[in-house]
Amino acid sequence: MECRIYYEDTDAGGVVYHARYLAFFERGRTEFFREQGISVRDFHDKGSVFPVIRMELDFKAPARLDDLLRVDTELVEVGKTSFTFSQKIFRVEDEKLLVKCKVTLVCVGDGMKPKRIPKELERIKACS
Repeated sequence: MECRIYYEDTDAGGVVYHARYLAFFERGRTEFFREQGISVRDFHDKGSVFPVIRMELDFKAPARLDDLLRVDTELVEVGKTSFTFSQKIFRVEDEKLLVKCKVTLVCVGDGMKPKRIPKELERIKACS
């Protein structure tokens, strides 16, 4: 998934504010599911949501105003109730790695209680 950096994404120093990367990673995961033919909204409407329960970030270099970024998303682990992604953000112009992320989401239902991943998601395989 590609995204452009706008003024609203930057801090007073002219670089992307660190918390903005969380939104870029979220969009990347949503688009990963969409490419698999899976609608996150459909699962939400059926009572399954996927909150983040763990996230590790490594900031390597800054993104700046007007940079075009690419978010790469790879599913690396699937459990009974959770799944983990490896995500990276690159600047398209020079392929510079800017941020690395490892994020785990859990499937929850009513009362935010963990539940088994829906059968429709079982077909998605983690990369080796």
